[in-house]
Amino acid sequence: MVKTLEGSHAIADMIVNCEADVLACYPITPSTHIAEKLQKYYADGKIPEYITVEQEFSAISALAGASATGARTFTTTSSQGVALMHEVLYAVAGMRLPIVMCVANRSLNSPLGIWCDHQDIIPERDSGWIILMCESNQEAVDTLPQAYKLAESLLLPVMVCIDGFYLTHAVEQIDVPSKEIVQKFLPKFKPEFKLDTNNPITLGIYSTPQYLQDFREDLANDVDNAREPIKKTEEEFSKIINRNYGNGLIENYKCDDAERIIIAMSSFCGNVKEAIDELRDKGEKVGLLRIKSYRPFPYKDVQEILKNKKHVGVFDRATTLGGHPPLYTDVLAAIYDSDQKVPISSFIGGLGGKDVTVETAKNIFEDLKENKIKRKFV
Repeated sequence: MVKTLEGSHAIADMIVNCEADVLACYPITPSTHIAEKLQKYYADGKIPEYITVEQEFSAISALAGASATGARTFTTTSSQGVALMHEVLYAVAGMRLPIVMCVANRSLNSPLGIWCDHQDIIPERDSGWIILMCESNQEAVDTLPQAYKLAESLLLPVMVCIDGFYLTHAVEQIDVPSKEIVQKFLPKFKPEFKLDTNNPITLGIYSTPQYLQDFREDLANDVDNAREPIKKTEEEFSKIINRNYGNGLIENYKCDDAERIIIAMSSFCGNVKEAIDELRDKGEKVGLLRIKSYRPFPYKDVQEILKNKKHVGVFDRATTLGGHPPLYTDVLAAIYDSDQKVPISSFIGGLGGKDVTVETAKNIFEDLKENKIKRKFV
């Protein structure tokens, strides 16, 4: 049913429809409204268990315990909250616990800012979590059931990321698939391995050097091998809800005949599409390659899209101090692994919530007309 509601509330509605068993949240801007709505649903009896904790480290720790016993779990956070979870995020992935988390992306201190950029998830890209970046609230709502199916089938935790304020606080028409629709796609979680007094096992054990690398290699291989399941899961659910967002890893927006392409993630991509439509009306061959799966990164898909392009601009809403920005680095790696020679420029913008508009996208496309590699803030 299509309703006019806030993006955060739509996320909360979908978590109820996914029949999560145990939630643990500590409200932090701009994810606060998700946690508030979920706590109300718990008070109304729509959620079996909601653990009120004193901070984010405790939230993810409580869910680690709950997930280890076989519960379907959820939390939400932003910014310093993600940073406070850092230690346990690695532990959760290493223990192969299928926790799902919605991150409302926000800048990290200092200076203090409560608005959107992607800096909060960059330190977690190597943790072993699948990281899915959504352009819209509708896409985020539709991605959450997929996140649970992926997490529980692959035994990998999943982050579903939305831009703070731009999406979390936007009030718009959103179709939240009903519990009955979700149940057809997402079965009850029946874990093969869990803490059980009748069948004792150990999780998160101490490992000596001769074994730890083997554990990390297995985890690395399984995250790499998640690409095809991500595609399959997107395809399966899109047929049920009659909505499509690409192949689950990327979205190709008018790239096939494009000479110049912007590569970007999340809500800025809507403005890039608007710029593309306007420029195409003037005869300019431009396109957008939107990255949805930040981890695992879709290297082969990027290589395929970038064949025979004149110039590519990568837009990052985060920085790597003393090095190339994160998304740009991954795109460079993708091209290095191929025999292509396409020039790739780097553009950084939108930090701390600074607006990146249709004009920003047009200016990037204008920069790409010049036959030289650029690296600049916009």
